[in-house]
Amino acid sequence: MFTGIVQGVGRIVDTAAGPSAVRLVVDPSGLDIDDVAIGDSIAVNGCCLTVVAIEQRAGRRCVAFDVSAETLRCTSGLDAPGPVNLEKALRLADRLGGHLVTGHVDGLGTVAALEPVAEGTGWGSHRLVVDAPPELARFIAAKGSIAVQGVSLTVNGVDGARFHVNLIPHTLDATTLRALRPGDRVNLEIDLVARYVARLAESGPA
Repeated sequence: MFTGIVQGVGRIVDTAAGPSAVRLVVDPSGLDIDDVAIGDSIAVNGCCLTVVAIEQRAGRRCVAFDVSAETLRCTSGLDAPGPVNLEKALRLADRLGGHLVTGHVDGLGTVAALEPVAEGTGWGSHRLVVDAPPELARFIAAKGSIAVQGVSLTVNGVDGARFHVNLIPHTLDATTLRALRPGDRVNLEIDLVARYVARLAESGPA
């Protein structure tokens, strides 16, 4: 379980195809992994992955993950070298600063726009507009929560399958979201509460 509060931006430095999975090697950069062990979970761009090895690359301590073909099929940004958002699994004593995130990507959205908020009103904020898959759109509500690339965000508005969120300067500085461009694919995880409310509504009266 995670919070959607990114703890560091790392970088996939190597990918190698195996018989049934792709091995990703991630340089955690500023993320402290001294307390990370083989078998631990780390969210990489919002996808919960299991640490399968800890190794040295160019004098730096890196973590490796095996990613299945199914995971690669339903996620974005895990198949090639590049920057990734990282979050270690939540501990019971940790603060829940974002919202409960499982690290199970529900679908891929498409960036429609990333634009500055009108000068004088947003203090350097940007508006991220994303088109969600139609099957996920019903779970997305204004003022609800959503994880985009593993980042916990509050939905500011919804129009059909399109939603928008506000990215404050800190979020832009501390995550990979600042590099998004129209047409980019992003990992989406809907709010757990929305999922269960929808399921209860489908079930009808007890």
